[in-house]
Amino acid sequence: MNTPFNKYLYIGFLLLGTYHALFKKDYAQAAASFGIGLAFDPFNQKTSWYDRRTCHKVILYVHLSILWGCIYLAGFSDE
Repeated sequence: MNTPFNKYLYIGFLLLGTYHALFKKDYAQAAASFGIGLAFDPFNQKTSWYDRRTCHKVILYVHLSILWGCIYLAGFSDE
C-alpha cells in the first residue's frame, strides 16, 4: 500500500487529531485519529526500518510520542 494517497491520509489524520486535541480538548478522539494516522505510513513502506533515514524514524517516533501523550491525557480527562 505505497501510494501517494497515503501521504494525504496521514496528513489528514494528523490535522484531525491536532484539531481534537487543541481546540476540542477531546484527547480520546485525538488519540484515535493519531493512531489511525500511523497506519498510513507516508514514507516508502518497502524499505525496512533499519534502512530508513534517521529523519523518517524521528518523525514516526514523535508521532508515536504524541499518540501516547493523548492516551495519557485521555485517562485524566474530567468527563
